[in-house]
Amino acid sequence: MSYVAYFQKINTLSVSTRQRMVAIYFQCYSGSDTERFFRDLDNKDEVLMLEHNQELVGFSSLQFYPYQHSMIVYSGDTIVMPEHWQQQVLHKVWLQRMGLFKQQHPGQPLYWFLLVKGYRTYKYLLVFAKQFYPHWQSPQPELKQLADQLAKQKFGLLYNVQRGVVECPPDYGFLTQKMAVIPPASLKKTDAQFFLAQNPQYADGHELVCLCEISVENLPLRCRSLLLNPVVEYRE
Repeated sequence: MSYVAYFQKINTLSVSTRQRMVAIYFQCYSGSDTERFFRDLDNKDEVLMLEHNQELVGFSSLQFYPYQHSMIVYSGDTIVMPEHWQQQVLHKVWLQRMGLFKQQHPGQPLYWFLLVKGYRTYKYLLVFAKQFYPHWQSPQPELKQLADQLAKQKFGLLYNVQRGVVECPPDYGFLTQKMAVIPPASLKKTDAQFFLAQNPQYADGHELVCLCEISVENLPLRCRSLLLNPVVEYRE
């Protein structure tokens, strides 16, 4: 099977591409509507597209912005159709984009700020970072402080600082019942148990605030070459 991943600026997306994206979104999420999806999309800078045999099967939207002496990459919707979950292309190309961004902003730390609706998304942190917040073994107080600041700035009163969760109302969207299920084998794992303890209302659309630094030192060895040697394709 042939997968291709590339980036596209939000303002260059065609109507047909937007419609395909929203169709993929509603295969995985309920509660929201097309207008809110497009409004959220238009608040991002670019989107990583995943194609299989020239058909769009997934995407991840991104927003970049400065905060104090650092740069932030905020992940919006990241959705891959279930039959394509085994591919690794999306993750590799995403990390190469982070490498390019670091080259464009030398000397400034880059932090990945994301909201996690489900356990599968939380597991991304295990792939990309040795240290991250929140973690079941390591409190990471400095990351927590920055995460709190970013979440308060972006989500205001929706952010419950005690829980570390953005308590989104249902019309913001939530995982479909099928997508929200955590497999029984996964429920035995420490990371899944921790996720459920931190965000017990995830199935209602509550989102766990997560943060990690994107750096060579914080990456597993297998990922470092992608950050250091970015090859990034843009399309219109």
